[in-house]
Amino acid sequence: MGRITAVPHSRQPLRSSAEAAASLATLRRGDQLFETERRLNAVLNNASVSIFLMDDRQHCIYMNRAAEHLTGFTLAEVIERDCPLHDIVHHTYPDGRPFPLEECAIDRAFPQNNHERGEEVFVHADGHFYPVGFTASPIRDDAANIIGTIIEVRDISEEKAAAERQRLLLNELNHRVKNTLATVQSIAAQTFRGQTDVAAREVFDARMAALSTAHNVLVADNWESASLRSVVERTLAPHYLAEIDPERFRIDGPDARLHPKVAVTLSMALHELMTNAAKYGALSVPEGRVAVTWTLTAMADERQELALTWEESGGPEVAPPTRKGFGSRLIERQLPLEFDGTAEIDYRSAGVVCRLRIPLTALGWMGQDAMTGHVSR
Repeated sequence: MGRITAVPHSRQPLRSSAEAAASLATLRRGDQLFETERRLNAVLNNASVSIFLMDDRQHCIYMNRAAEHLTGFTLAEVIERDCPLHDIVHHTYPDGRPFPLEECAIDRAFPQNNHERGEEVFVHADGHFYPVGFTASPIRDDAANIIGTIIEVRDISEEKAAAERQRLLLNELNHRVKNTLATVQSIAAQTFRGQTDVAAREVFDARMAALSTAHNVLVADNWESASLRSVVERTLAPHYLAEIDPERFRIDGPDARLHPKVAVTLSMALHELMTNAAKYGALSVPEGRVAVTWTLTAMADERQELALTWEESGGPEVAPPTRKGFGSRLIERQLPLEFDGTAEIDYRSAGVVCRLRIPLTALGWMGQDAMTGHVSR
């Protein structure tokens, strides 16, 4: 029989040692649970992101300090209202129309068992609207039944304002670039008037148009990067789109995002190859063909190398030029010098073949190359 243990200064009945041990273990578990809860609250209240915990009625049963600051409501005020959190912080569209709960993407995480992510507009306690980014996920019990929702929310007002400022600056930049190109063309027209032949003027205008086309590709993506396929297709468009026979051009290769500098220089290089082909090469005769193909290969420093080939066939017999023109110098000198790549133009009798190998500069935020040890060329 178990030994009886007395608990000094206690009004509780005497218990066996086994009962006392079980009671102490329960107390310890209670202390551990309290300590765990205290630490969890400390972590959540120190978080900069707002966190809401919802029950199966979509009523808020917990919000951390950041959430109280974000909404302007305290947890006690929210609980006292005894209604879905949506009706407190998300009840109205910015134009004043009511915002029904069933239209709310955040609340779909519970009934539809979804992991929802996106942007919405909340209403602050003082009545002003503010944009937020959110992530909402369902909470399950031990039986995998959904019993509530956890929502992470952050104020993205500054991000939206910065994006708008960037949009305005880019629009101004695009406007000035266009004006600059137009000014250069105007100056050239005045300078060349009566002093050069029409053909030279047309070559100059075509190169300016190629530069403008490269800029247009960048404008479409806010000057952050450009689609490799778009650069190729837009540069070749003057001939590619005008062809009755679609088989004259073959464009094949995986798409990739190009650094703005690479996009502009590659566009100019392709323009020179196309112009030469139209005057002397495969595009100067109806049976001529041009293939532009490329591959992407992983490099040791986690970048990719672009290997692009321009190949002409079916045109007049080719002979090496007696002197290097602007296009040849641009391709064989500028590309290797500027991007640490290689460029080779092979004037084969069957048709010109140009091979370019360009390490693609990693895209990212300003200064990322220095932080990661990559050198942007």
